[in-house]
Amino acid sequence: MKQNPLYSQKVAPYIFVLPFIITFTLFFLYPIISTLTMSFQKVLPGEVTFIGLKNFRRLDNAHFYAALWNSARYTFWTLVVLIPFPMLLAVLLNSKPMPFRNIFKASLFMPILTSTIVAGTIFRLLFSEMDTGFANSILHFWGAQSIPWLRKSGTAMFLLVLLCSWRWMGVNMLYYLAGLQGIPSELYEAASIDGANSWLQFKHITFPLLKPVSIYVLTISIYGGFRMFEESYVYWPANSPGDIGLTIVAYLYQRGIQFNEMGMASAIGVVLLAIVLTLNLIQFVLTGAFKKEKE
Repeated sequence: MKQNPLYSQKVAPYIFVLPFIITFTLFFLYPIISTLTMSFQKVLPGEVTFIGLKNFRRLDNAHFYAALWNSARYTFWTLVVLIPFPMLLAVLLNSKPMPFRNIFKASLFMPILTSTIVAGTIFRLLFSEMDTGFANSILHFWGAQSIPWLRKSGTAMFLLVLLCSWRWMGVNMLYYLAGLQGIPSELYEAASIDGANSWLQFKHITFPLLKPVSIYVLTISIYGGFRMFEESYVYWPANSPGDIGLTIVAYLYQRGIQFNEMGMASAIGVVLLAIVLTLNLIQFVLTGAFKKEKE
């Protein structure tokens, strides 16, 4: 009688990992290979021509550099906001004297449940360029002039970072809360007996032991910053003035969808992938993520 392959110690593991392999191949590996291939081609309806590096040479233009600069600035400011502040909020919420902890936690997490388009539309109305807009009304109350929020580079970047911070602050806070739950309370008790105050406990216990969570949050924040598209699109459905809201993904969308240049769009995607991988590898090295723990 033949043994069922599902009960075989040699075959069963491959069967169990088969769904992941199929999903990885169809939705990750194949798109990457296809994008790499198209980046060296001129893709038109019914016509595909190999053109070498011409698509990459065409990226040497002012629009691409503006998109790259905007994405880099956006990523930098989101890292400045969405790493230290969620950590601080998590520490405060994890402390015993904190009242209304669950209500505060839920209120910070709820924005992520809101659609980016809906949230962006609300923010766009709040920061309307009209004198009757909410933000400009406050400025008029204090005797200041109205600000064209979506027409200046500084205020435009402020609105992009503000929307992102409002949506993701609670999610990153939960990551840090989960990390705090894994820190043994005995460490704090021992430090308290030795005379360490709250700041010394945070400096020598909390912050070092939250390093794996910080590396994870930093990694996904770098990826999320450079892939940002919805926030920019909801503020400027058409082209932004002076490309102040143009990001790499928005530029990819323009070339690939609006101008039907899939080859150039693929080249932009390849460059974006290279940038994100390089930055994350650098931060892995700097943070010591590749170092093996000493026995």
